[in-house]
Amino acid sequence: MEQAGLGLEPREVGQPSAAQELIPQAPTLLRLRDAAAGCRACDLYKTGTQTVFGEGAEQASVMFVGEQPGDREDVEGKPFVGPAGRLLDEALEEAGIDRGRVYITNAVKHFKWKPQGKRRLHQRPNAAEISACRPWLDAEIGLIKPKILVLLGATAAQALLGRDFRVSLQRGQFIERPGLPLIMATVHPSSILRAPDDESRQIEMEAFVRDLKRLSPQQAP
Repeated sequence: MEQAGLGLEPREVGQPSAAQELIPQAPTLLRLRDAAAGCRACDLYKTGTQTVFGEGAEQASVMFVGEQPGDREDVEGKPFVGPAGRLLDEALEEAGIDRGRVYITNAVKHFKWKPQGKRRLHQRPNAAEISACRPWLDAEIGLIKPKILVLLGATAAQALLGRDFRVSLQRGQFIERPGLPLIMATVHPSSILRAPDDESRQIEMEAFVRDLKRLSPQQAP
């Protein structure tokens, strides 16, 4: 069954739906953010500092969806403010896109990590955790009503387009799905940061900016 009429990839059967019960009857971004702060739909709340909800323009034409908050986002309570966020800001600027006019969120709203000494290392969220958090993403999409969804990385792309979707094969392409805004998938900025050397990082950054430049004509209301 499709979720909330949005045509999104269905949740796993039997997975938690506790988040759905928290969503206000007449949602606004503020009400959604406040409600999500108390979400216990999966166990990630036990180790995350706080829920990191989306933020940006309430009537944005373009909505970016990443995987999950990182260490810095977990501390500050804002999406894409760490190293990957700074790289995204740089790429948006090069592509001529004003971050203040887009909406940025994640498929999962809590930071999943494992300790390594004094550091907290990122761990990829599993299907159950992504499914548990889906009502919040559904609600954000339904409220913002963007013209385009930009899915950053495999987790976000597969959460909405299915497990068989491969960003490497369809990155930068506009994809149509019934009941959804136009979709484009591309890499997550963190993958650029993991490039083995400066030359590779530059090549990956240029490709990322090219993908984002395809969005510029769609920013007009």
